[in-house]
Amino acid sequence: MCRVRDVMLAATVVVVGAGQAGLSAAYHLQRRGFVSAVEQPDAERTFVVLDANRAPGGAWQHRWESLRMATVNGIFDLPGLDQPAVDTTEASRAAVPRYFADYERTFALPILRPVQVVAVRRADDDPDGDLVVTSDRGSWTTRAVINATGTWTNPVLPRYPGQDTFVGRQLHTRDYVRAEDFAGRRVAVVGGGISAVQLLEELSRVATTRWYTRREPVFREDGFQPETAGRETIAKVLADVAAGRPTGSVVSYTGLAWTPYALAAKERGALERRPMFTAVEPMGVREADGTFTPVDTILWATGFKADLTHLDPLHLRNDLGGIAMNGTRPDAEPRVHLIGFGPSQSTVGANRAGREAAAAVVRRLRVAVA
Repeated sequence: MCRVRDVMLAATVVVVGAGQAGLSAAYHLQRRGFVSAVEQPDAERTFVVLDANRAPGGAWQHRWESLRMATVNGIFDLPGLDQPAVDTTEASRAAVPRYFADYERTFALPILRPVQVVAVRRADDDPDGDLVVTSDRGSWTTRAVINATGTWTNPVLPRYPGQDTFVGRQLHTRDYVRAEDFAGRRVAVVGGGISAVQLLEELSRVATTRWYTRREPVFREDGFQPETAGRETIAKVLADVAAGRPTGSVVSYTGLAWTPYALAAKERGALERRPMFTAVEPMGVREADGTFTPVDTILWATGFKADLTHLDPLHLRNDLGGIAMNGTRPDAEPRVHLIGFGPSQSTVGANRAGREAAAAVVRRLRVAVA
């Protein structure tokens, strides 16, 4: 494995993140003639992928043990290499990283890891100049940054009065491993998304669960057609992005589907939603109606937001807190592309965004040369 030394290096394009979106971008850059900035640093067009994880697999390697391939919401084939036959009973945290690792080897992609990018800045005031990507293992000057950092490292953790006084256990979805750890416990599951429903289904087999959401969850009664729903969702997200509004969670656009695990949770009585509690106390939570419910554990299935703090020096966000976009490019900085973000959060969307970003980089470089 190549190592990044603590010096200033150079690449025409730096891709940040090696999940679905980052691998797609790397593939399409390679297809367009870009070569490894590590192996051929003096070539005309080079690229490198900086990944914070220690192994291939993106966020999938961190999913909880019981999330099986039969339960995940579809893993779209990466460009150029179809997935092998899927064992639906296998844990997604094993199957997907294995596929990603095979993909990286097949195309010999120049991925350096673990490398944590801490900041992206403009090298100077020239709008056509370089960007500087600073990491914990050296810095890179580059003509373009394709950002594919996803959301896993930026969990949403709400704050409620008295939360710090709770003597039980609090954890976020990203910290959850297995239901058996909560056997016999009283668990408050907070959140109205897909993960909350999945975890309620399995936790309710071994624990006493209570489900809390800010709004009444909406389950689609018309049957969930991925192609139709996908187009509808993308249109809604694009409208928010075009208006410069912050985008919401996927389920806020799609609603919840009556999947087999949702139906199982419903039959078990685990989907009896309660309004959000008003405060946390040492031994439990204070309900909206003023009563007290003792709980041992609070599981915050409250989602994630895009991990973009390293881009803060570029001031991409507007006064609404959103990032106005044109395709994959933020309006505030044409040398940066955000993929696996906003309308391209799905696996198929991430693939397309990787291709679109690579093509846009090539077009901009042609203009710069001309």
